[in-house]
Amino acid sequence: MEDGSEPTTLREKAYASFTRHLLARDLLPGQFVSQRELVAFTGLPLGAIREIVPRLEAEGLLTTIPQRGMQIAHIDISLIREAFQFRLFMEREAVALFTASASDDELARLRREHEEMLAQALSQAPTPEMEAKAQSIDWAMHDTFINALGNEIIAKAYLVNSVKIRLIHQERFRIDGRVVPVMREHLAVIEAMESRDPQKAVEAISLHIDKARRLALQI
Repeated sequence: MEDGSEPTTLREKAYASFTRHLLARDLLPGQFVSQRELVAFTGLPLGAIREIVPRLEAEGLLTTIPQRGMQIAHIDISLIREAFQFRLFMEREAVALFTASASDDELARLRREHEEMLAQALSQAPTPEMEAKAQSIDWAMHDTFINALGNEIIAKAYLVNSVKIRLIHQERFRIDGRVVPVMREHLAVIEAMESRDPQKAVEAISLHIDKARRLALQI
């Protein structure tokens, strides 16, 4: 007798593969795609693809348009405003709690990681590899705040929004050429957390997110 674990595994694999191809720009915002094309992209059965379509629609990553097929989400002003507002609401609270709960070792690790990246960016011409590493450090710090909450509901909701934020980054602005200011903004957040001042940390993360939002809204 089947326990149902395999279909769930296939659904999760299909979802993870879809978002991976989306972030790799194999699938582009606004692009029309068929279920069979998604099978080809993911290498997973048609049944698994059909099962994740309602989830992708509910999350706003995909829209089914009658007579035309499925369309990848557009990056428009509404999406940018809503995604950044969601991010701000989540991260303000997460940073406040992290400021109180993070260990000194964890804060020291974050500072060391950012200072090393900043020093590298200041001492050499930017390369794709360096900027990719900086982007990874950038996203990882934000994820750290959310993951530290230990709340699965929040983590899942944030993950969906994070996919949208990363799509916005790719379409509207990238870290390319901006490693130094991003690292300095992060270090301001880290400094506030080191002082164990939640309000100061909230103000620093709010400023950082608002700068990203303003860049995304530039046409």
